[in-house]
Amino acid sequence: MVFSRMGTSMTSTLLLGLVIHLVYILAVFDCYFTSPVVHGMQHFSIGDAEAKRLVLFVADGLRADLLYNLNPFPAVPNSPEIIAPYLRDIVQTQGAYGVSHTRVPTESRPGHVALIGGMYEDVSAVTRVNFDSVFNQSRYTFSFGSPDILPMFSRGAVPGRVKTWMYDEEDEDFTRDATELDVWVLNQLKHMRYLTINLRGDKVVFFLHLLGLDTTGHSYRPHSKEYMRNIQVVDSIVAHTERLFDDFFGDNETSFIFTADHGMSNIGNHGDGNPDSTRTPLVAWGAGVRGPLPDTTPSTHDVYSSSWGLSHLLRRDVEQADIAPLMSTLLGLNFPANSVGVLPDVDVGRAGYLALRDGERGKARAAVANAKSILEHYRVKHRLKSSHKVFYKPFPGLATQSVAGLPGSGHLLKIDQLVYSQMWEAVCSEAGELIKLSLEGLRYLETYSFLLPVISCGYIGWSAFSTTALLLKSSSPPSGTWRGTAINTSALIILLALYALFAVQREPWTYYLYVTFPCYFWWSIVSRLSELRIFEWRLRMPFAHDSTFVDGNPQKKLTTSFHLFLSKPVRVVAMAVFSLQAMVHAYRHRSLWSVGFVVIGVFWPLLSWPKSVQKSQPALRLKWATACLVCGVFPLRNVEQSEDLRVIAAGGMALGLAGWYSLKVTKHRTSRRKNIMQLGLTALSILVTADSVRRLSAKEGLPVFNQVLGWVILLSSTILPTLFPFRALPRSAKLLTLFLAFASTFVLLAICAEGLFYLSYCATLVVWVDAEAAVRRAVDQERPLTYKEKAAKGKLNSTQEREEHSKKSTAMEYTPRADDVRIALFFLFFVQVAFFGTGKSFYLEPVYRLVPIFSPFIMGALLIFKIIAPYVMLSAAFATLSTALHVPPFALFLIALSLTDGMTITFFVRVVDTGSWLEIGQSISFFVISSLLLVWSAGICALGEWLMCPVKTR
Repeated sequence: MVFSRMGTSMTSTLLLGLVIHLVYILAVFDCYFTSPVVHGMQHFSIGDAEAKRLVLFVADGLRADLLYNLNPFPAVPNSPEIIAPYLRDIVQTQGAYGVSHTRVPTESRPGHVALIGGMYEDVSAVTRVNFDSVFNQSRYTFSFGSPDILPMFSRGAVPGRVKTWMYDEEDEDFTRDATELDVWVLNQLKHMRYLTINLRGDKVVFFLHLLGLDTTGHSYRPHSKEYMRNIQVVDSIVAHTERLFDDFFGDNETSFIFTADHGMSNIGNHGDGNPDSTRTPLVAWGAGVRGPLPDTTPSTHDVYSSSWGLSHLLRRDVEQADIAPLMSTLLGLNFPANSVGVLPDVDVGRAGYLALRDGERGKARAAVANAKSILEHYRVKHRLKSSHKVFYKPFPGLATQSVAGLPGSGHLLKIDQLVYSQMWEAVCSEAGELIKLSLEGLRYLETYSFLLPVISCGYIGWSAFSTTALLLKSSSPPSGTWRGTAINTSALIILLALYALFAVQREPWTYYLYVTFPCYFWWSIVSRLSELRIFEWRLRMPFAHDSTFVDGNPQKKLTTSFHLFLSKPVRVVAMAVFSLQAMVHAYRHRSLWSVGFVVIGVFWPLLSWPKSVQKSQPALRLKWATACLVCGVFPLRNVEQSEDLRVIAAGGMALGLAGWYSLKVTKHRTSRRKNIMQLGLTALSILVTADSVRRLSAKEGLPVFNQVLGWVILLSSTILPTLFPFRALPRSAKLLTLFLAFASTFVLLAICAEGLFYLSYCATLVVWVDAEAAVRRAVDQERPLTYKEKAAKGKLNSTQEREEHSKKSTAMEYTPRADDVRIALFFLFFVQVAFFGTGKSFYLEPVYRLVPIFSPFIMGALLIFKIIAPYVMLSAAFATLSTALHVPPFALFLIALSLTDGMTITFFVRVVDTGSWLEIGQSISFFVISSLLLVWSAGICALGEWLMCPVKTR
């Protein structure tokens, strides 16, 4: 379909919109997050070691509150008041403790990188960058645990320095007792006595990665009896390990640190900024570590720690990256390159974790080494930026420079003077100030970019570009005129100037892409508008059918009416802006999705439906309101859902009954046999799911028969529509077949009410198609026909009318209506609701029914498949709606694509990289989700058009 005389086709415009939205997803990381890794840094250390060896315990997935709380498992019968007695005794009698605050993403790799490397990895490159670490700076590191964690430290280290002992990936079975993994680590540690020479050296690290708690938490959730028992096992492993080291070495020169890489939410998930996922325990004791201290005034405790029973002892919280310099100081190692961790003892206003032999002098030396290490990080980045940035401005806080031009030299000189005067506390204070300035400087350099206005200009340009493509009837770029030449020359000069700037500054290739889009969009817009005189624009406005034509005759077109240019457009724009911003807020306040269902289900028919439809089809209005109100209940449900077999079975039976009823009503003989097979698979999925849930709950393991049968049902029900001439079926039969194709999915992979949501969502879509078609028919009957519509119905009476139509038939193509904008907004609403309707869909319990052994790619694929399944029904319904409204394929989606940047640009400018990690994680997630949903929607629209298009017969 061509937009009149416009050279750009609808398909190419649509593809261009998809490309920019896909490419601009990367921009959020270039704008807000860059890799912290640089090379060529000088290393610094305290020199003297307080311990010969250090043992690092990382209890993967352990929450701070469940370790420290008194009676943390009240729901477990006969649970003890103290879950980890050995670690609690250390806190009360031997060591220091607190909370280690992690950053998003709260996953295992970023957490371990922060703990051991002292750096927060760029969230866009968590699998691509090698980094320095405490392990690499040690003499030897002996590590035991998961194959998912240990290799990343050995790959980036000096060959032979980091030795690993790992169990097989197949051992990470979610249906087995995960404590076996932790016990395996202890057993491997016991069998290391043959390495006597290496073990007895100095600067040695022992790393015990205890994965059991993470596996148990995913399988049974953190407040379960299994998680409690796993904590007890970990506590006993810590006790056994310390006794093992005392017996073997007998020299009291071992430091111990116990912590976790991340916590876990109440539903057994992590990765986001949930406070339970970001708060992990930290307990340190042994050589070089202070003992317990009484609490201070004001207290170091808050509401979170009020139930620990430790309010009489000082609680010292740290950031997760601060543990790396703590370990480096205890062993006298070089601080890892690129580390941004701050030694807790640098802050003279609070007690730290160290008890050094040199006392305050030793702490001052450690603080200075820490400050020099972070300053060196800034200096290297400053040197890289200043060497190729045009008009570069260094960070003002470190602008004091020596003759050599090194930032921060004045601060180092002042520190040297304080060291000479042996004013150790002042040395720590000045080092702390230098660390603060260096971190601010690093932050300044990481955000030293002008991409934000470029990206914003690109999003706005796309909206304006697609809008002019829809509205302007004449859009061929001017050529052969001074105006066209000036526009083309100016656009080319601007683009080449930006390219030259990027080349000089050695910017990544993505920058060239980012700036190309806005340049092209605005060149096209200016070119189109330059042809039109301000009062002679020929617009295909979304209100043309409502007020542009008088008596169906374009010769009587209203060109001077105030209401034509203000009233209707303003109402359409206001509706779009309000709706899009409401959907933006609904990302944080899920109840707004329910409000949206009430608005479209009750108020839309009441205020906008023609009177003829309201009077003649009360049943349709009732069905529409009922479907919307039922569907609107699901966003109100608590997102933290527990596995409920009764609700799962009820959802499966409801899906089966709905399919059986539809089969009786439609009476399609061609697909009847296949639909009955689909119903049988749905019933069988209920039985298999019930048995698998029972066995997994009883810890009997998942039988191979259940696993194989589950996969057979899932794949068969999905593939079945392709095994017979699906596209030759009538539209109603296609919708029923697609609906049943995913019914078993929402049984096999359901944790609670997903099946009921899928049923109500699909019912709402089907009624939506009927309602829109009825409203459009009624509106068309009440509106005078245009020439094109008369021609389509054979109602052009006079020869003059037929000739006039012939002249205009090539120029008059699809013309947007006000209702088309509303329909596009409805579509965007349904796109969002399909994702957020039942809350979080990333529950792992249902996946264990098909994949009991840890396999992140297969598990992730199943979760994504469950999320995208409703979109297939949405694509089919949307394609059916376009046909019913006689709208060209993708025309409505192009309107939606033009509108959606009202959401996307809002999320983009709201991305934050400071503040709470919950806010940071949510801001990134919302932008990426909204962009990906849009790109995915284009794919499902294409799928829907293909599925619902009738087969052409000869």
